[in-house]
Amino acid sequence: RAVIGAAVAASGWRPGAPGPDGTGRGIGFARYKNVAMYCAVVAEVTVEPDLRVTRAWAAVDVGRVVSPDGVRNQVEGGVIQATSWTVKERVRFDRAGVTSRSWEAYPILGFAEAPAVEVVLLDRPDQPSKGAGEGAQGPTAAAIANALFDALGVRVRDLPLTREQIVRAMG
Repeated sequence: RAVIGAAVAASGWRPGAPGPDGTGRGIGFARYKNVAMYCAVVAEVTVEPDLRVTRAWAAVDVGRVVSPDGVRNQVEGGVIQATSWTVKERVRFDRAGVTSRSWEAYPILGFAEAPAVEVVLLDRPDQPSKGAGEGAQGPTAAAIANALFDALGVRVRDLPLTREQIVRAMG
């Protein structure tokens, strides 16, 4: 519960408050592998004409924080990687197999498309340290999908959340 409150507070978001047209915010939460860090992410998106994640706030509880910079770097990288998976990345196939066989044919998030990310650490010095691992990925994808719903009122259930997927869901 504490990470959810910290992520919402860091973002300044008031759930239910309308934002500008074509923008939205959403939240995602998970406990990594049910034994490691707790992570909540608030994502801010714009949808004009494609879905773009503009900002993200992640709050994490890894118990006792031994390396604050290490945890922040791990979480920030996880948010950016998950943003790429969620809005762009897709292996392409035809009847014969995989057609995206080079980096040029595989879409990934570019530096200019990466959201600004803020990471809030909840230090619990009385608790044992828990791993951070890839704990930001799931909550980030959920936050982006929920922000899309906030912006447009549609749920897209298949990744990546491309313009074609969004139009199909509006359908």
